[in-house]
Amino acid sequence: MTNLSPQKWLIATLLLFSIIACNKTKQSSDAQKIQESTGKIKGNPPMEGFDATNSDPKAIEIADKVMKAMGGRENWDNTRYIAWNFLGFRKLLWDKFTGNVRVENQNNDLKILVNIHNMEGKVFKDGMEQTHPDSLSKYLKRGKEIWINDSYWLVMPFKLKDSGVTLKYLGIDTVMNNPSDVLELTFKEVGVTPQNKYHVFVDNQTNLVNQWAFYKNYDDEKPGFTLPWANYKEFGKIKLSGDRGPRQLSEIYVFETLPESYFTSFDPIDLSKL
Repeated sequence: MTNLSPQKWLIATLLLFSIIACNKTKQSSDAQKIQESTGKIKGNPPMEGFDATNSDPKAIEIADKVMKAMGGRENWDNTRYIAWNFLGFRKLLWDKFTGNVRVENQNNDLKILVNIHNMEGKVFKDGMEQTHPDSLSKYLKRGKEIWINDSYWLVMPFKLKDSGVTLKYLGIDTVMNNPSDVLELTFKEVGVTPQNKYHVFVDNQTNLVNQWAFYKNYDDEKPGFTLPWANYKEFGKIKLSGDRGPRQLSEIYVFETLPESYFTSFDPIDLSKL
């Protein structure tokens, strides 16, 4: 494994995650018709813009198995609030339905309340609310970038059929003594770094992702980093993993309801008591 600093991990992964992680959930036209008539999504339709034409059918089949193993598409879509601590650096709270995100740095008093869809929000820094338009815009943008990166570290397995993704099947490898299917994720004409790629390893028995490897350039022989996905637990009606080997996502919570003030007020919150 290549040892990268957390800062370099953030920079490397942010370039890729900005391609796929900030897209608002959309269904294909067929899925939308099903949802309109039944009120439910059937199966695991791809996001609008997923490169189904150039993706391998076997890779798509495995991606669907991953979604099912993680709790299923309907349960994922119905999951509203997700909270977690990213590597001990910051805490995040995300309202999937509205796009509201709360970011709290752990090493200073920076708090960012941002809506990732309309980029409206509030910022608290250095003991006071930031109201200057330039500062506010800078930190709201930073808040969205943090969410793009940090949320992908937690929910990537739900996003294997996102907009711009092409999935290829690379065969079988062994991860932690378990035979695992290897998927290659590349990105078609989207984002600022379409040369990136990912290898995602899926356990044959559990259909859960058990490892990922990041390649800055498609032709790179060695990944920038390789990390495990281990110790899945149930949160609400979905499964999540916070174990990335030397780096840990902790304080993971899923809620059905939360006060709206958590996204509008800088007052401290303690999710562990809910």
